[in-house]
Amino acid sequence: MAVWENLTGQAEAIAIFRAAAEADSSSSMTHAWLITGPPGSGRSNLAYAFAAALICPGTPEGDRDAIRQVEARTHPDLSVLTTDGVIIKMATVKEAVARSQYSPSVGRYRVIVVEDADRMVERTSNVLLKALEEPPERTVWILCAPSEADLLPTIRSRVRTVRLRVPSIGDVADLLVERDGVDPVIAELSARQAQSHIGMARRLATNPEARLRREETLRTALGIRSVSTAVNAAARLLAIAGDDAKAITIERDAAERAGVLRSLGVEPGQSVPTGLRSQIKALEDDQKRRATRSLRDGIDRILVDLTSLYRDVMMVQLGREKSVINLELAAELHSAGASSAPAATVATLDAIALARTRIQSNVAPALALEAMLVSAIRR
Repeated sequence: MAVWENLTGQAEAIAIFRAAAEADSSSSMTHAWLITGPPGSGRSNLAYAFAAALICPGTPEGDRDAIRQVEARTHPDLSVLTTDGVIIKMATVKEAVARSQYSPSVGRYRVIVVEDADRMVERTSNVLLKALEEPPERTVWILCAPSEADLLPTIRSRVRTVRLRVPSIGDVADLLVERDGVDPVIAELSARQAQSHIGMARRLATNPEARLRREETLRTALGIRSVSTAVNAAARLLAIAGDDAKAITIERDAAERAGVLRSLGVEPGQSVPTGLRSQIKALEDDQKRRATRSLRDGIDRILVDLTSLYRDVMMVQLGREKSVINLELAAELHSAGASSAPAATVATLDAIALARTRIQSNVAPALALEAMLVSAIRR
């Protein structure tokens, strides 16, 4: 079935889901699944492939139609529970739970995919729990999360977990070449710098500006020589994260606004009538929430890149140059390694992990970055 063709590096998981989709036996199929794996391992891609395999009626024509509709998220038997904000709202979960009670309209199953299930707070998770406890016969829930620990124990006990592994750099590079037509050299570079994160690798491979921002991030960190340069570097990294977030959201926001105005009958350049301004205000509020999440994600990407940088410094200090990720900075890595002891590099890696935790706990990003980068001072 073509639905599995664009997946990479997850042969064991694909075998499990194919067996479940092709047979209704109790040993292979269950009503609730949890796909776990590190960011970029392809959790949502696999979830939608499984959804298409479950929904389609089994004929080649049905396969093509279902795949097309699932990819467009328009199939009548598919519901998607996701968020562009920091958390998934309870109202959204309640709406999905209500839809889950309906019988499938044209497919074999009604499927609800929950992307980023770890973004539900406890009281929201409890709403989902009730649906998992008493599911309709032909409804299947597919949850995606980084790990089982990110969900309530009561939810974990009601799902079948399939754990994904990190795909190899070669697998991700081959996918970029075959699916996106990327030059093999750029594909290998992007897959290596993204540390096999499929989505980030694709962005680096297809967006030269994203590659330049990543390089500036690493060189900025390597240039820290004093507390003052650490503070300035924190401000610059925050600006880079903001630029990265805007690059992702600005085009989509403009298209959304134009689409809403068009649906409301407002011509380009025409002022919005008073009676319609509340709808535009609601859209702008949603876009602001999405911008907040996008900025947080951008900061987290920077911290992941810095982790790879100081991990490389550690490898150089230990004489393990063959496992370096950022090969393009080999000279700078050797200089940084020679200017400090391995213990100092470990302290910097710990500071990066602490900064991620602080930012997730709503500490001001600028303060968290400044405290982290002070530990990166090299003379």
